[in-house]
Amino acid sequence: MTLAFTVLTIVAPVFLLASIGFAWVQLGHDYDTAFVSRLAMNLAVPCLVFVALAQGDIDAGAAGRLTLATLSTYAALFLVFWALCRVMSLDLRTFWAPLVFGNTGNLGLPLALFAFGETGLGYAVVVFSVTAILQFTIGVWAVAGGGNPLRALREPMVAATLLGALVLWQGWTVPEVAMNALGLVGQMGIPLMLLTLGVAVARMQPTGIARMSLLSVAKIVICAGLGLAVGLYFGLDDTTLGVLVVQLATPVAVSSYLLAVRYGAEASPVAGLVVVSTAMSVVALPLILAAFV
Repeated sequence: MTLAFTVLTIVAPVFLLASIGFAWVQLGHDYDTAFVSRLAMNLAVPCLVFVALAQGDIDAGAAGRLTLATLSTYAALFLVFWALCRVMSLDLRTFWAPLVFGNTGNLGLPLALFAFGETGLGYAVVVFSVTAILQFTIGVWAVAGGGNPLRALREPMVAATLLGALVLWQGWTVPEVAMNALGLVGQMGIPLMLLTLGVAVARMQPTGIARMSLLSVAKIVICAGLGLAVGLYFGLDDTTLGVLVVQLATPVAVSSYLLAVRYGAEASPVAGLVVVSTAMSVVALPLILAAFV
């Protein structure tokens, strides 16, 4: 009973905020997704990423091992889901990248914060940063059939990650007034991302529910299983291992749908994956969290 209550207190605020965004749209209110997304991804989240790394609440060595574990897991995920797409005769441009990349930003960061505290958030930022860089390079290439790998370097989040990692590695001290200001701006990031997630799910029209359900189950099981196996291989401690598994087990990212629209892949099946996998995560993520809290 205590464990169930603990998990509930972790996931409830996350899904409550997403539900508010969902209900907001269902009630007919306006929500400028483009503006809020730009505000979150170009300002709030970069500040959140920098502060989480620069404030020194995480161990640099552990962050390095987590980075290697994350990269190794993604390499395995690309191979496994490429094979799955081939076996099931799925279009690679449509399904490959969405099955690999989870919602490590909108959903993963708040879950890590509530489950593992500020230290967990710092490690979750590491996984999120690796995910974002890979998604805007290899992910764009997979969806578009070709892309510029330097695209990721233009993302403010990437610059914030590299700068924050440098501060952490060198042990530099950022002036308190600057950290307070950046921290205040960064605090907008998680609520904005969760509200936008709810709005995006409310506006999508899923198709092929049966097949999307099968693929969503496969994604959760494969991502969580590989994350656990690779994390144990790299000797991650309990917190970093929990963060890695939870982050990788998050549902299909909304950004996968946006990339499908932008680069001409089939957007409807991706929308179905986002909606169905997000709905399944309401049950799956608490079960996974229960193993680590």
